[in-house]
Amino acid sequence: MKIEHPIAPVYDENSKILILGSFPSVKSRDEGFFYGHTQNRFWRVISTIFKAEIPKTVAEKRELLLKNNIAVWDVIKSCEIVASSDSTIKNVTANDVSLILNSAKIEKIIVNGKTAEKFYNKYILNKINRKAICLPSTSPANATWTFEKLVEAWKIELL
Repeated sequence: MKIEHPIAPVYDENSKILILGSFPSVKSRDEGFFYGHTQNRFWRVISTIFKAEIPKTVAEKRELLLKNNIAVWDVIKSCEIVASSDSTIKNVTANDVSLILNSAKIEKIIVNGKTAEKFYNKYILNKINRKAICLPSTSPANATWTFEKLVEAWKIELL
């Protein structure tokens, strides 16, 4: 069964960096916001880099992103997926990231992990002709990257 992406992108006219994940996890879809699984290290990484409190609410998460000129969305608009397993993704329709690119001055596009990179390169790259920088996934499934190593890798591109 095909699942539609339920979360609107976060951006404003001041956004300079666009971070794209693959598709929201079950927890994120239930919460109605990006990186909703408590084990995902995205919010800890972003908070550490920008020396901010770890946001708890959707409003706090949105504020942290926008305050630091970061836009967030996902590559995939709809797909078939089993639970939250990226390896089961098929029958993909991509999001139209030009919505963000046309209203913000995006200087850099970052994909959060290899799955996002794979689908970005397959469905979006040729439409917008802008390469994305692939950073290590903040997912708990990416156990080879410690929190400290993630912060170092992400900091290079975000600051």
